[in-house]
Amino acid sequence: MNGLKLVSWNVNSVRIRLNLLKVLVEKYQPDVICLQEVKAKEQDFPFEAIKSLGLEYIALYGMAGYNGVAILSKYPLDSIEPRDWVAKHDARHIRATVKGIEVNNIYIPAGGDVPDPIENLSFAHKLCFMDDMSEYYEQHKSELNGRKILFCGDFNVAPSENDVWNHKQMLGIVSHTPIEVQRLTRLFKSLDFVDAVRQIYPEPEKIFSWWSYRNPNWQINNKGRRLDHIWVTPNMQNMIKDIKIFREFRAMERPSDHVPVMVEINQ
Repeated sequence: MNGLKLVSWNVNSVRIRLNLLKVLVEKYQPDVICLQEVKAKEQDFPFEAIKSLGLEYIALYGMAGYNGVAILSKYPLDSIEPRDWVAKHDARHIRATVKGIEVNNIYIPAGGDVPDPIENLSFAHKLCFMDDMSEYYEQHKSELNGRKILFCGDFNVAPSENDVWNHKQMLGIVSHTPIEVQRLTRLFKSLDFVDAVRQIYPEPEKIFSWWSYRNPNWQINNKGRRLDHIWVTPNMQNMIKDIKIFREFRAMERPSDHVPVMVEINQ
């Protein structure tokens, strides 16, 4: 095999979305799928159903009811490690190595509706989560130098003006506020990451991966946000072959509000 197809998808309950997962696997044949918000603890996770799709290797950091991240792979997963930030064991980050690439599957907190860390502790948690991650990778940058590292997941931040449907109207809305963009930018710079999606869809093209359930006319008005990201370290920049954003999954029966995003990597 000369390449790797990796999908990142906030599935918003893996058990509800099993049929869509099957469609994804059969139609696009990814090698690795990083799921966020699986909403299942170990004993509830559909291991056998997923293995029957050819994804034999599974790394899960789950919890009851909400959050949870999983890496599903056709190839062996090594060095599997759940990670915790801001001293919370809330199942938001798992990493594993597959075919020489350290894959980090991350679900950054959404942050609630009020963009004020004093009034809204969920928003404070989101900012602290990004700060804690950034500080760790800044401090360990020299020892990580040379590794092929990929970050993907639902980061719950749309950093660019062209990652939201209307920049001016969104500036005061959680996910696009300047303070969130600043925090995510710090994390992005911590290992000098490359935005894989923007390598294929450069600015100023508008690209989205999320459309609200509250918007029944989402296909017409296209009021989306790009909350789902795939970043790679600079030593992988030339390995990025293609990016696909599977918008059609938002229109399927019982969809997640996020759609899968796939990177094709040459090796």
